[in-house]
Amino acid sequence: MNPLLHAIQQGIWPAIAVFGFYFCLLSWLKPENRLRWLPVITVFLLTSYYIYWRITDTLPPVAKPMDFIFGLLFLSIELLAVTGSLLTLVTLSRVRDRTKGVNKKLAALPPKHSEPLVDVFICTYNEDEQILERTIAGAQAMNYSNFRVWVLDDGRRDWLREMTGMMGCSYLTRPDNAHAKAGNINHALHHVANLERPPDFVSILDADFVPISAFLQRAVMLLEEADVGIVQTPQHFVNPDPIQANLGAENVWPDEQRFFFDVLMPSKDAWGTAFCCGTSSLIRFSALQEAGGFPTTSITEDYLLTLRLKQFGYRTVYLNERLSLGLAPEGLGEYITQRSRWCLGFIQILRSKDGPFYPNRLSLVDRVSLIESFLYWAGTYSFRLASLLVPVTYFLFEVRVVDVELDRGLAHFLPYYVGQVAVIGWLSKGRIMPILTDVTQLLAMQEIIQSVFVGLIKPKGHKFQVTAKGGDRSSVIVQWRKIFFFTAFLLATLFGLLISFHLDPHRALQDSSIIALFWSWYNILLLLIAIVCCIEKPRLRSTERLRASGTVEVEIDGVSVTANMIDISINGMRLEANLNVVAGTTVQLKFQDTIMTGTVARAGDNDFAIAFDHNFGTRVQMIKEVYSGRFESLFIGVKTSTLGRRIISQLLG
Repeated sequence: MNPLLHAIQQGIWPAIAVFGFYFCLLSWLKPENRLRWLPVITVFLLTSYYIYWRITDTLPPVAKPMDFIFGLLFLSIELLAVTGSLLTLVTLSRVRDRTKGVNKKLAALPPKHSEPLVDVFICTYNEDEQILERTIAGAQAMNYSNFRVWVLDDGRRDWLREMTGMMGCSYLTRPDNAHAKAGNINHALHHVANLERPPDFVSILDADFVPISAFLQRAVMLLEEADVGIVQTPQHFVNPDPIQANLGAENVWPDEQRFFFDVLMPSKDAWGTAFCCGTSSLIRFSALQEAGGFPTTSITEDYLLTLRLKQFGYRTVYLNERLSLGLAPEGLGEYITQRSRWCLGFIQILRSKDGPFYPNRLSLVDRVSLIESFLYWAGTYSFRLASLLVPVTYFLFEVRVVDVELDRGLAHFLPYYVGQVAVIGWLSKGRIMPILTDVTQLLAMQEIIQSVFVGLIKPKGHKFQVTAKGGDRSSVIVQWRKIFFFTAFLLATLFGLLISFHLDPHRALQDSSIIALFWSWYNILLLLIAIVCCIEKPRLRSTERLRASGTVEVEIDGVSVTANMIDISINGMRLEANLNVVAGTTVQLKFQDTIMTGTVARAGDNDFAIAFDHNFGTRVQMIKEVYSGRFESLFIGVKTSTLGRRIISQLLG
């Protein structure tokens, strides 16, 4: 038998056995089962064994100082990343769902009860009228009897002052923009504290996040316990993030934040380490007053607020329900800016007196959770960069950072890798896929690594960078700087392969070169997908569509028929019905308690689209209907095969 095939055959048997074990175990066990810790422990053991093997049996000999130094550096980076993944696995071994508790509390309420006063703060700086109109209308439509809506305008715009008056809410501004969003909120807190009736709770909404009608009614139930300082709810999006959009995968692949909000945060809540994410949160006003308002020493003031309130005995809890709908970053640049800000803000916290290495009232679990987050930002992204560099340096400069035979390398690495992928995929219900997760990390890698180093060296004096929303997306946008960066790595990888396997035919095919070859192929795939993601497709819709179900009554030329809804937006609706209509036909339809008029914008064989004729009143009414919580995003579920075909199509197209 060919020695290469023999080595591969010998090396993959442990991985096949591990795959069979997890196939049987995870087919029987559901992620919601209280025994979810069992698969986590098995992966923990596999990973620990892999780490032990890497430390004791794979470092290049000291006699080769260049190989040894770079091998030790790569091992250190890998240990940071793997240790972070181990801590994440431990976190995921538990989960908490507070929905049943909220339902019981609501059911136990007397018919007539006094609801605590909530002040809803909508924080805005430079968002356009259409975005703010949605958020204000949605906030005003909440099914709660005792709240006030305040628009906190750090852009000091006259048109916004007029619009808030028309929509029946209050408007606040301030003379400067000191401390950005945190300063804006603190100014509003000072204002409402001096009112005749200060609030019991404060809700924070970003300008692009529309609360659904049940938001306050459900979130306030968890503040009945006096030591709960913050109730955080997840962020859901009506639009695809740039990775979904640029790969054409918005209906078969979830947005990048779904793992964090749907999987990780419920587990952090089970450990008592859930934290405030800013928007879509509800905060005890007295706790804020006790802590001196929102902290201003980090550009991620929300996370830091959780840590500050812990010092005063208040905890943050997480209600994993779809209670608000917002906008994901619409472009890759905005996406990277947002992630970089999160990273830099976290590193500022790590270096502050509220961090895990300072004497404060944080528990051991809190400190471990902060270290886990640091390892994610510092270790994972550094490892992604190192993984690009290792095979290139091997082929171009013959620097060998891992000293291992092919069969032994496969026998130790693959079982660990298969276990990680299987269990994380099982816990996340398919929301994590190795290739796309690596691409996501690759896209923000440069900026995240820079933010880590800047935050560690100079934690103070950084400005808050707003994530732009609602810009012009009507044409193709190419992220040339990113493409040049990824193309340079791609060419270096291809040149290394060319030198090793074509220009130098006498170079022996060693185990290490075979490993580097497979590694290079994987990197080439990641780089090609990343380059595709840097070409941003036009987004021609001014308002995003949501999946709809149910029927509406449509009247065309005096004839009334019933049609099935397919999708809906503020500006229109797509219906399914066998009607002989043509574009331009005027129609009237009854939607819930609203009567709308519109024009057929497009007609197909079995469906047609209606564009509404709006005035201010009907537009506000449609905002309330669309953002009522009854409609879903276009994402229908993880479809791996469809996703694969679309990625291949994008690569070939």
